[in-house]
Amino acid sequence: MTPKLDYRWHLREVMATRGMFSTTDLRPLLAERGIDLSPSQTYRLVVERPERLSLKTLMALLDILGCSMDELIEPVAAAGSGRRRSAAAGGGTEAGKDTRLGDFRPKRARIVPE
Repeated sequence: MTPKLDYRWHLREVMATRGMFSTTDLRPLLAERGIDLSPSQTYRLVVERPERLSLKTLMALLDILGCSMDELIEPVAAAGSGRRRSAAAGGGTEAGKDTRLGDFRPKRARIVPE
């Protein structure tokens, strides 16, 4: 099986090495290259790891920062991918019951008419 891949986003660190310590420094430089982002979008781009990113925006960032894609995006193995696989492979259930939670579930009350 091939391992699940993930990535680390290093935009904030690369910006700091270039002397850019504020997200507002990045916005006009992106606008010069035809990328119009709101202040909150620019902040999220820098602070958070983007799930969807246009290639034009990525190329503009590489041009602005004068860096390579390897400096900005670091591929890594997904954390916990082996754990999920082993739990699924181990079964975890016995005759439809979850053995990990079975002893902690309350017993169903039976009401018997007198």
